[in-house]
Amino acid sequence: MALPFLPGNSFNSNLGKEKFHKSQHFGYSNDISMLLGAEKPGIGGEPLPGQNLKPKFSVFPKGVGSDAPSWVAFDKQVLSFDAYFEEEVHQRREETYRIRHCKIYFYLEDDTIQVVEPEVKNSGIPQGTIIRRHRIPLPAPNDDQFYTVDHFNLSKDIVFYSKIYRIVNCDEFTRNFLRKLGVRINPSDSIPPDSYSSTRKKMEEMQPLRPYERIDTLKQFLEHDRHVLRFYCFWDDTTLFGDSRELVLYYYLADDTFEILEIIPANFGRDTTPVFLHRGKLPKSLTQNVPQPGQITARTVLNVFGPMGHGGRYILDNLKTGAVHEEFYKDCDLTIGTAIDVWGRKVILCDCDEFTKNYYKTKYGIEDFTPVQYKAPQPSKAKKEIPPYNGFGSEEDTLCSCMALLPKPPQRDFKKFMEKDRNGLESNVLRFVAILDTNNPIDKERKFIISFFLSDDTISVFEPQERNSGMIGGKFLERSRVKKPGQQLFKSELSEYFRPEDLFVGARVNFNGFLFILVDADEYVFNYMERNANEFPMSDISVITSKLRRIGETKYREIKQHFEANDPAGTSHMPYEIFRNLLVDIYEKQLTEHEIMTTGRYYSIRAKPEIDLGFLTAIAQEQLKKKSFENFSKLSDVFVYNDKDRNGWLSLQKTITICKAFRIPLADDFLRVLLEKHTENGDQVNYMSLVAGLNWRENPIPAHKTTPIKYDPDWSGQAAANTVNNVNVLLLLDDLFGVQK
Repeated sequence: MALPFLPGNSFNSNLGKEKFHKSQHFGYSNDISMLLGAEKPGIGGEPLPGQNLKPKFSVFPKGVGSDAPSWVAFDKQVLSFDAYFEEEVHQRREETYRIRHCKIYFYLEDDTIQVVEPEVKNSGIPQGTIIRRHRIPLPAPNDDQFYTVDHFNLSKDIVFYSKIYRIVNCDEFTRNFLRKLGVRINPSDSIPPDSYSSTRKKMEEMQPLRPYERIDTLKQFLEHDRHVLRFYCFWDDTTLFGDSRELVLYYYLADDTFEILEIIPANFGRDTTPVFLHRGKLPKSLTQNVPQPGQITARTVLNVFGPMGHGGRYILDNLKTGAVHEEFYKDCDLTIGTAIDVWGRKVILCDCDEFTKNYYKTKYGIEDFTPVQYKAPQPSKAKKEIPPYNGFGSEEDTLCSCMALLPKPPQRDFKKFMEKDRNGLESNVLRFVAILDTNNPIDKERKFIISFFLSDDTISVFEPQERNSGMIGGKFLERSRVKKPGQQLFKSELSEYFRPEDLFVGARVNFNGFLFILVDADEYVFNYMERNANEFPMSDISVITSKLRRIGETKYREIKQHFEANDPAGTSHMPYEIFRNLLVDIYEKQLTEHEIMTTGRYYSIRAKPEIDLGFLTAIAQEQLKKKSFENFSKLSDVFVYNDKDRNGWLSLQKTITICKAFRIPLADDFLRVLLEKHTENGDQVNYMSLVAGLNWRENPIPAHKTTPIKYDPDWSGQAAANTVNNVNVLLLLDDLFGVQK
């Protein structure tokens, strides 16, 4: 009973409230006052007087603070109960009801229930899912509420849609979960028997055949149903008007019957009747007289009394004295290479499938399944001869006109075009500085820019204009693919064209009769070749160092003396020009100019620019702003919580762990460099300055403007700005010969 509504007996319902809106049932819709909904809560989510809201989710709370919501905490956790229900049977006089076993699954994440009846083999009853997974309402008059975990216990009846289920047992997880909730679990109950289950159990224990039947065919059928052996066969029917036949033999293990199908190739001139032998038992030998229908049977009937099936009787011959015994082929008679007699036709078993091989390995221990070669070797196909190039169009056009009656244009390598086409600052164009290899003093002074386009392997040559040179300059070679010299013009094979690996500094190339020497390249060429060193061996430093080591392994002392003679100060540093001349003299021009330049670039001395903290902070704020990361207050609280000494410092590893836990959208290497800028006293990070620098809301930093590397289409061959000045010779000698100075 509730307390009387007197002063002192009522509680202040406003304690702890933060919203004092007026809750209401009514509102306006299209300027008409109407009831908005009886199930809609009031303002602030507070139920109205007399209102009983239905829970939309699990009875467990969604989680407050660090607690996980129910759909996370109870994900893939299901309570399993064993139950049964009684089903009335009206059509049979032997039984009035039937007990059906089932499983009740209760999903903790959303209070949904599923009822499944395990399938019983050969039961004849539609089984499986009885009730699909959903929230089940309680029976009337409480049908506005749903079943929760509190409604389940052992030895208890539960009603689902007017059907009574009796819970008898549960699994160990369900039992432990209910105990943790404080539920006193009832003792387990047993499932009562019914006449149908008892009769079925007795039938399973009985022998399937009569005592006087000695061949158990039912067991063989149940064990090997749908198990079929498949052999690939051959019948040599090469008579006056015959030919060889390819057959497929199927042996059904369920009843020892054969079926043979014929493989008829297309346009073979035969009728489409693939069934060579209908399914049935195959005798080993043929008799003179064909047995009469019904003469060969599994049972021999001696006499019959009365009509069959209506009180009649029959007597079987237990000894089978009048039966005709005939020997049939079995699975033990079928092996690869064996010839079987198929009604007078000699069929050779040549091969079998994997299931058949595994069957014979398991049952008979056969390991040799070498197939029999019955087909004659296929005659070699005549090689298609392509007519030579006729001079019209390109060689690809001539080739496409020979492939089909209606010629199609040659296909373009679209994938290569999409990968190597110009994309932003990535031009995918290799540009070299070249001069003519000629004795003409006027042509020797001419300089050319050779551009190789990686998207389609085309080449263009441009001559920069020079004042008072006497040359007009401009386009020297239209962009196109250039054939390598020394090839026949009118031939059937496609010509070879210049590839990107054929162009490097120091190479001599012949473009349509003009000999060029590549003397230099822009910075993009060196960077691209070094990034793709597997395609350009002239820029692969590992290949170059192995070549230097192999050539100079017999005279490494002489090489060391040459380098020491040109380094009198002992600094182990050498200008690039002296370094280049020494390599040319020592290795006697066995190195190309591009290999020397790659070696100098790899062992060059380049000062590492100091990274500004303000620049790093501006980049970090820009990335955090793009990812909408604003959780700086909680990040600072976690730092303070982990700082036990309250001195404003944390270890580097602890700081990285906290940043990873908050999923700060910064790359790992960038985050480590940024933390190193805030690190002092070994590995201690000043987390206050770190959070203040990352907080783009309170401490915004204007974005730093960086000047990207631009692609200059009017490059005239001048040297790049970041050329190599000095080379670390000691490091080179150490990598080559292990020489320590």
